[in-house]
Formats: sequence, C-alpha cells, structure tokens
Amino acid sequence: MRIYGPNGVIAGSPSANTRRSSSTTFSLGEIATATESRAATAPRAAGGIDALLAMQGVEDPTERRKRSVTRGRTALDVLDDLKIGLLAGSLDSSTVTRLRTAAADLKSTSGDPGLDQVLAEIELRVEVELAKAGQ
Repeated sequence: MRIYGPNGVIAGSPSANTRRSSSTTFSLGEIATATESRAATAPRAAGGIDALLAMQGVEDPTERRKRSVTRGRTALDVLDDLKIGLLAGSLDSSTVTRLRTAAADLKSTSGDPGLDQVLAEIELRVEVELAKAGQ
C-alpha cells in the first residue's frame, strides 16, 4: 500500500534492511527509525468571496459562441415573423419591439471573427427593417 503526501510524493518507502525469513512465522525486520508524521493541515481558502465571484465570471469561449449563435437565430426568426406580418398586411407592434430587442442583443461579440461578421450583417438587416418601420 502506498501512502502519498500532499504533493503526490511517497511519504515513506520500504526499508532496505528488512530481512526475509523462509519460515512460516511472521516477524518484523529491524526498524531503524519511526517515520516522521505530519500534522494534517486545513485546506487553504480560495481568497475570499471576491475570488470566487471572479472565477464564476470567467466565460468559456464555446459557451459565448453558443449564446451568440442563439442570438443570431433569434434575430433571424424575428425577421421572418416581420416578413410574414408584412406579407399578411398587418404590422404588429410586438414584432417591432422584439426586433428592437434582437438588435440590442446582437451588439456583443462572440470572439469568432467569422461569426461576428455574420452577426454584424444580421444586425444591419435588423436596423434596416427598424428604419423601414419608422422606429
């Protein structure tokens, strides 16, 4: 059985002076000195609540990209609803409000230059439709 210390290093190693006997009785070899025992230490704090909040605020790039894709799809869905409303002859004010909200959501970047370019084009189209609606 191995016993590892706090740094992953083996704290004790078998003694090289252990005698092996061929008899069937159990015997302990010579024990030179007792190994040094270490006191258990308390775990260190992460640096307070500020450090914990800072670690929670760190964003994963793939998560940020997923959110940007979702915002882009939402904006395209609202543009489709606007198109259907215009073809039907009824411009709903809630659609224009949703379009305005979608335009505000598209302002943040995703970190991916290609995706940011597509989102900028969607944002431009949304702004054009808002200008056409007189908003």
